[in-house]
Amino acid sequence: MYMRRRFCHVRTPVPALTVGAHGANDGNFVWQAGRYSPNVWEIRGNMKTALLIALAVFTIGYLIAWFSAGRTASKIPGGTDVQGSGRTTLGQLFVGFVSNFFDTLGIGSFATTSSMFKLFNIVPDGLIPGTLNVGHTLPTVVEACIFISIIKVDGRTLAFLIAASVAGAWIGAGIVSKWPQHKVRIGLGFCLIAAALLMLASQLNLFPIGSDAEGLTGARLIVGTVGNFILGALMTLGIGLYAPCMILVSLLGMSPKAAFPIMMGSCAFLMPVGSVQFLRTRRYQRNASIGLALGGIPAVLLAAFLVKSLPLSAVRWLVVIVVLYTAATMLRSAYLDRGTAPAPQPDV
Repeated sequence: MYMRRRFCHVRTPVPALTVGAHGANDGNFVWQAGRYSPNVWEIRGNMKTALLIALAVFTIGYLIAWFSAGRTASKIPGGTDVQGSGRTTLGQLFVGFVSNFFDTLGIGSFATTSSMFKLFNIVPDGLIPGTLNVGHTLPTVVEACIFISIIKVDGRTLAFLIAASVAGAWIGAGIVSKWPQHKVRIGLGFCLIAAALLMLASQLNLFPIGSDAEGLTGARLIVGTVGNFILGALMTLGIGLYAPCMILVSLLGMSPKAAFPIMMGSCAFLMPVGSVQFLRTRRYQRNASIGLALGGIPAVLLAAFLVKSLPLSAVRWLVVIVVLYTAATMLRSAYLDRGTAPAPQPDV
């Protein structure tokens, strides 16, 4: 199984989720109650527990903000849905299920979701970034809770890089949520091109391999922190975090396996923070984001615990083609809109 995100993924095997009474075997991590050494328990126990508690707090705050935004929108005529119905459709649930299922297996969710939204005219272009962040938050948190607990990584590195991505997401979402639709189309178009190129590089095995290091120190820690801050800001527009983050930590000499908690933890923490900005400005589509969340959570559980792996090479090539086509249509729409007065965006 291959790990993920957020537009595209690096083809590094995901540690298997197995339960047993024996030690690690054939490179797989094994969950064993009460069999950690003191040093391993300190990293994988205390740090894991602290992160999961903090993530729970972030998620509760996000849910409160989402519920409050929904109540506010329901009081505005036509505010519950830009298309007027206010109901989540089977198509939106299907998009959430498919995108998060393949996200868990290593394809990514932002690029695939953006493409389906654009190709099937499900969400207006100007509301796509907010809908992606709001709708995919809960499935991402579920993924993080599943995988962050099984991989050993330096606690200081994990904390610094996650905090940096959260700060970047808060600033980035505050900027993107105020953009007119024309500018969002341009940004999404170029982000989709970047995502397709990263997918292509992954398919051609062009990513750096990294080393066996489980953390960063000194100047490398500073570079990693600054880099993840930038990636957190870009993710709110739709550039994706997982593949760029994998490249970053690999270039800095970390093990690809140790990069998984950083990538997942960063996304799980920054998405609730970034989503609040879109919720405050109502720059998202409510029913579509609900569809992503409700369809995505069971898809994550199915992919992580039952399916675990699929031959996805052909699917990745198809996604590259679809994403490039979507980028072209997004940029074409922006080109046709040039010189026209920006239309007021509906509050959702």
